[in-house]
Amino acid sequence: MFNLMKTAVLMAAITALFMAVGQALGGQQGMVLALLVAVGMNFFSYWFSDKMVLKMVNAREVDETTAPGFYRMVKELAQKADLPMPRVYIIDEEAPNAFATGRNPQHAAVAATTGIMRVLSERELRGVMAHELAHVKHRDILISTISATMAGAISMLANFAMLFGSRDSEGRPTNPIATIAVMILAPLAASLIQMAISRAREFEADRGGAEISGDPRALASALDKINRYARGIPLEAVERHPETAQMMIINPLSGGGIRGLFSTHPATEDRIERLLTLAVQMRA
Repeated sequence: MFNLMKTAVLMAAITALFMAVGQALGGQQGMVLALLVAVGMNFFSYWFSDKMVLKMVNAREVDETTAPGFYRMVKELAQKADLPMPRVYIIDEEAPNAFATGRNPQHAAVAATTGIMRVLSERELRGVMAHELAHVKHRDILISTISATMAGAISMLANFAMLFGSRDSEGRPTNPIATIAVMILAPLAASLIQMAISRAREFEADRGGAEISGDPRALASALDKINRYARGIPLEAVERHPETAQMMIINPLSGGGIRGLFSTHPATEDRIERLLTLAVQMRA
């Protein structure tokens, strides 16, 4: 219920942002048009954002015939988590990563890169997929998926502002400084919304994944490996669509310094430390 409330707040925030941008670019008429666009985007995001995100990263669906070992692993973990069987996808990318998407546990999907299957042991991969199923169980996936598609839409709106400039309700040019501010602040606002949503949920998904798999040390080891590999191998699909980075188990776009302030994930070292503490508590 709480995550549904957060989703509603996110949609309201994005709608308000769209209206503010629309007013800056086109006065009253621009605001009304932006409201209509935002309502349409909210509807589309709720029902179809998972399909859009999977398409953004070129994910291909697999089954027990095309990827028997991986599919059976997800099926077993879903049963342990008391979840419906999600759709299973593979992304042909060397960078190791994984994510979950969908609007609810009945319409969920999990995806992993070929790189993560190559660099992780079976035990570590189980920990990662358990983490993703914890996101499904906690109903994080709707707000995560919607924020990805909405952030992309806001970035497009800012690009539109750059191309066409701003006009008032009578078609006269408005202050160009306001337009520049909109182009800068709109994508930043979308990123800040994602940040507010994403950080705490990763700790909870780590805990939930450790409980589903019964092996917090395996997940800790997997996070360490993914973090080290992610620094040297770009995830091309996410580079093309950076709004999807916040959905991954390790944000492939995270960095140190100022860039680190805008990371949607907690520090990997903190996540590992918590998992090792949990392992002691679970005697695992």
